[in-house]
Amino acid sequence: MRKLLFFATVTLIIAGMITIGFPIGATAKDIKVGAIINLTGPASTWGQFHAKGLKDYFRYVNDAKGGVAGNKVNLTVVDHAYKVPEAIKFVKKFCTSDKMDILATWDAGSGIMAKPIIQKYKTPNINFSTYQGILKPPVDYAYLPYGGYNMDSYAVLEYIKNIHGSGAPKVGLLTYNNAYGKSIHAASKEYAAKNNVNIVSIEQFPPKTLDLNTELLRLKNKGAEYIFMQCLPSAILMALQSADRIKYDVPFFGTWTSTDPDFFKRGKGLIRDRMHMQFPGGLPVDGSPGMKTMEYLWKKYKTVTSFDASYWEGVVIGMIMERGFDKAYANFGKINSETINQGLETFRNEDFGGLVPNVTYTKTDHSASWKSRIVKINENGTYTPLTNFWGPGKEKVRIIK
Repeated sequence: MRKLLFFATVTLIIAGMITIGFPIGATAKDIKVGAIINLTGPASTWGQFHAKGLKDYFRYVNDAKGGVAGNKVNLTVVDHAYKVPEAIKFVKKFCTSDKMDILATWDAGSGIMAKPIIQKYKTPNINFSTYQGILKPPVDYAYLPYGGYNMDSYAVLEYIKNIHGSGAPKVGLLTYNNAYGKSIHAASKEYAAKNNVNIVSIEQFPPKTLDLNTELLRLKNKGAEYIFMQCLPSAILMALQSADRIKYDVPFFGTWTSTDPDFFKRGKGLIRDRMHMQFPGGLPVDGSPGMKTMEYLWKKYKTVTSFDASYWEGVVIGMIMERGFDKAYANFGKINSETINQGLETFRNEDFGGLVPNVTYTKTDHSASWKSRIVKINENGTYTPLTNFWGPGKEKVRIIK
């Protein structure tokens, strides 16, 4: 009887030691991330490099960090070819049968159409596009990684106003005629009305346009001294070609979506010294801790060989998601769609090593940040900062001489 009691006691002690010694191993599970990205449609180079950045960062999290609290990140990337119905098909699948813990959608249209689905199934979604319309109430579960296109509009026009000198600068808008293109219209008109900027014309065109001679000629005849564009990189190059044809020599500005890897290959002799954009992120010249991490990724995994703005955004969204996983585990002891969403909403001035402006999310505001800077786009694929980081409309911009 004593022997039986002894063996029973030992067995209970060993079982207790196993339970105490391996809490993470006993409960660890994959964190499921679904990313719906344009890999084969228009501007697919852009989407491909988004996917590369996201994949490399989560590979790094799994390899170097052992996952998040022992939970490996399982990333699934699918192609929607820039087609909203295809994207929504995957959103529904990821929210139901696949039961993803968090999603990433790619474009403005997909982000808007995904909202009722992600809200129904309580699955957080970070959108690669920063179309501010995605954050119209109700904002639940829908996130941007940094300031929206309304911030780009304020930043570009504020920079133009500061470099112009006396009088109201004459600015022409050149955009697609879709939701993405129109995303800068209202904010630009709003800023211009309050700050003595003259928007002389808004020229819109369909994405399948083959040349922009007519639109550029109208802008020239209207006396536009600066062109602010919201279109994909291929259309920007088309605009620069048209400007050359009609001998129209003015500075061009775009939002942070202005470049992709193909832009520099095809832009030799076109970009010259006339192309600028708002870019809300770190650059190699900054030497920031976040940029050091990004440089480590491309040297380690060799999916890119130098800085690329598309790859940068993939890494940034991966970093934000990982921080959400960390917050979920730290605050709630488990990582799932609901705790990740709650974790994201605890972000207060979260620092990502200068790779992206500090991020704040609350229950009513998922816009991440309102910090921007203007950079010059160089033909060799590099970017030169022209300003400090500042909050357009809220802080004074400092021009870098």
